Amino acid sequence: MTYTKEQIDRANQTDLVSFLQAQGEQLERAGQEYRWKRHDSLTVRENRWYRHSQSKGGGPIDFVMEFYGKSFLEAVEMLIGERGEAPPPVYLQFRLPPKSPDNQTARNYLTAARRIDEDVSGFFFSCGDLYEEAAHHNAVFVGRDESGIPRYAHQRGTVGSFRLDVKGSDKTFNFCYRGEGERLFVFEAPIDLLSFLCLFKKEWQKQSYLSLGGVSEKALLRFLSDRPNIKTVYLCLDSDKAGTDACSRLNSIIPQGYTVNRLVPLFKDWNEVLQRKEEITDGKYLREAVYGLREPQQEETVEIIRMSEVDTQTVEWLWEPYIPFGKVTIVQGNPGEGKTTLALRLCAACTNRKPFPAMAEHEPFNVIYQTAEDGLGDTVKPRLMEADDDLDRVLVIDEGKQELSLSDERIERAIRQTGARLIILDPIQAYVGEKTDMNKANEIRPIFRRLAEVAERTGCAVVLIGHLNKAAGGQSAYRGLGSIDFRAAARSVLLIGRVKREPNVRVIIHDKSSLAPEGKPMAFSLGAESGFSWIGEYDITADELLSGTGGNTETKTEQAERLILDLLADGKEMASEDIVKAAAEAGISERTVQNAKRSMGGILGARRVGSQWYNFIKKKQPPETAK
Repeated sequence: MTYTKEQIDRANQTDLVSFLQAQGEQLERAGQEYRWKRHDSLTVRENRWYRHSQSKGGGPIDFVMEFYGKSFLEAVEMLIGERGEAPPPVYLQFRLPPKSPDNQTARNYLTAARRIDEDVSGFFFSCGDLYEEAAHHNAVFVGRDESGIPRYAHQRGTVGSFRLDVKGSDKTFNFCYRGEGERLFVFEAPIDLLSFLCLFKKEWQKQSYLSLGGVSEKALLRFLSDRPNIKTVYLCLDSDKAGTDACSRLNSIIPQGYTVNRLVPLFKDWNEVLQRKEEITDGKYLREAVYGLREPQQEETVEIIRMSEVDTQTVEWLWEPYIPFGKVTIVQGNPGEGKTTLALRLCAACTNRKPFPAMAEHEPFNVIYQTAEDGLGDTVKPRLMEADDDLDRVLVIDEGKQELSLSDERIERAIRQTGARLIILDPIQAYVGEKTDMNKANEIRPIFRRLAEVAERTGCAVVLIGHLNKAAGGQSAYRGLGSIDFRAAARSVLLIGRVKREPNVRVIIHDKSSLAPEGKPMAFSLGAESGFSWIGEYDITADELLSGTGGNTETKTEQAERLILDLLADGKEMASEDIVKAAAEAGISERTVQNAKRSMGGILGARRVGSQWYNFIKKKQPPETAK
């Protein structure tokens, strides 16, 4: 028998105090609630109950199932005093079709035509829930009751589109797998169920899976009534209007106390996703995951993710370890210090395989370059041409009718439409939205969270170009414009600055890295006459670069003095001509060495041995010295 939604709602509105009193149960008033003497840790109020010793509760149907041992249908009948609309099914008319001796045709059909993995189909063949029918070689999917007795069978032709439920089948017991976990995944057809298991194999036997044989709620309601361990229902119906409508209807019918979510396949159904698996290079098989269609009413219940059930994911890199795919990276620095130059050279590496230090070679791909500071025709295109970008692969979202923002849905649509694997927005400040205060964390966090989710879903590397604030000194972490949440939300932060005494040298510092050890500083030269060229690794820190104390800040004479002190350390003596040779290898001239010696006259000594002059650091005046 079945009950209508109105009958189920009426059952769940039953006053539990009156219901228990009618059953002859003893209740004791406790404030606005009543305590049930037979279970003194349980209180009831109107149509809600809560068992304090187990931190669980719910509505009347759950109550009757929990404490009176009734099934879902029996609980509804007990609460409203009405029988269901249909009589119980007659099981005696149902017979499973005769079996083929080897299942070979059905196995071949599932593997070749449907791409079902043999270990998944083999599991169900071995337990008898899937077999080949003898007469026409159809694949038969069997549904059993909790006692293991077959109650349902669905035949699927191995040639053509034949499909039919076996006569006498009870659709309340459809094809399924019963696990011990708290999650139930619901599908329209058995083929979709098997396809889902192939896509998400890890420890799948812990959870439960159910085929509805369409979109009817019969099998779902029966399954939930028979399996009290289920806490969360995932509706995995087709990605079409019928599937969406069915999800809304089932969500309204599922009894209170369950968390209901929806998983939408990337293509129309899960078998199409499986058959086109090789096209999905990022391993993301979902078009969308909608969580919280329904949450349990009891506030004490928190949905928990066990780390043992989380799939480990490998980080993919555009430029390891500086710029990851599928994450947000910030590149920041003062105006005119090479941020845009770096961005355009990065575009050239992605679109036309132009050199980029320590970057693995990628097949050329599309990039989206969005700038609010430079004209496309008079500035951006000439600079792209200078960097030797493939202009056909450098794309721009048209902002003629509407300005773009970081939370604009056009970003994700453009990435998917063009297949871009890199998007650059220059500068961040122009894309936060005119009504957003970039210094307020509560306004910045949701914007960056949405942008990070776009990067995660699409696998696209998102690079944001930002300016530094004008505060002098201080740590590099606090020099970015706006809220510190800009930096906190990014998985990687790169800092670009100009070396104080080498104005043509720009250094890229890896200032934050959440996914790998920080990369070494990399430098490039940028001059009006000499143009752009890579230098390579450079020894300097972020704070030194910002303060101007790092890099090659010494004069040549100072470098010579330091070299002489190093050569004569620990009381060593060295011939003057050997010092000149060592200085020449370090790029220091003999004249500079002589100037350094004169400036070190107070500590540098010299003495003659034969025809050679030797230098040393004075500790006390030697007996024989020469000027």
